Amino acid sequence: MKAEDFIVAKRPRLDEVSNFPKVAIADYERLLNPMKDTLQLVQQAYLGRTERAVVVLEGWDTAGKGGVVRRLGWVLDPRSFKVHPISAPSPRERTQHYLQRFWEKLPSQGQIVVFDRSWYGRVLVERVEELAAANEWKRAYREINEFERTLVADGIRLVKIFLHITPDEQIRRFKDRLTNPRKRWKLSYEDFRNRDRWRDYEVAIEDMMEQTSAKHSRWYLVPANNKPFARLAAFSIVTDRLGEGVPLEPRPLDPKTAKAASRLVRPQR
Repeated sequence: MKAEDFIVAKRPRLDEVSNFPKVAIADYERLLNPMKDTLQLVQQAYLGRTERAVVVLEGWDTAGKGGVVRRLGWVLDPRSFKVHPISAPSPRERTQHYLQRFWEKLPSQGQIVVFDRSWYGRVLVERVEELAAANEWKRAYREINEFERTLVADGIRLVKIFLHITPDEQIRRFKDRLTNPRKRWKLSYEDFRNRDRWRDYEVAIEDMMEQTSAKHSRWYLVPANNKPFARLAAFSIVTDRLGEGVPLEPRPLDPKTAKAASRLVRPQR
């Protein structure tokens, strides 16, 4: 499994995606463990360096974004790993440019930041639900490309993942959440309202990927009907992109720290 397998290089046809690989739970754990180790090394390599990263997670309702976020959180040290769950803008934010609230959440040096939904709401939900005028969401493709080009030019590693499931799989997951009291909190009225406009969202997603999967910030389209496979794919993409060209060997102690330690900790004979 390689990150390159999921790159969006041209306009996708979501209704024609038919290959939804499956991974057994036993294989999932075996394959995930080395990725977790590598991702921890990547995070440690970022500390004390100028490296920083942004991971954008988008996908259908119930596609598994939260599961990916949780598992990243189990692996990474929260002191330099941040998650921003994005919902509707506040009344104050609605008076500002829609990108302004995202500038304020970008990572500092050494940090890895995940956006659980993102600025792409402008060309998805705001477009479909007519919360933005046509000229506004059409203009947003150019604005987003320029925004992301600025991030990359400033040294931010940008990874954009879309988790794709079929309509039938979404219905199955809705039923699971309705019958499982521990998952019921995840459901909202908007989930069912959005379902009624599946085709509108499908066109908006395809337009989004066609317009914004640029060389400097590619989209990765993950078939996510099988949760273990989707999580492995997301980890593979994040690990490959964030670790590319980064020395992962643990750094030696700096001389000052080593000297202080030598006075306190004597080597055993």
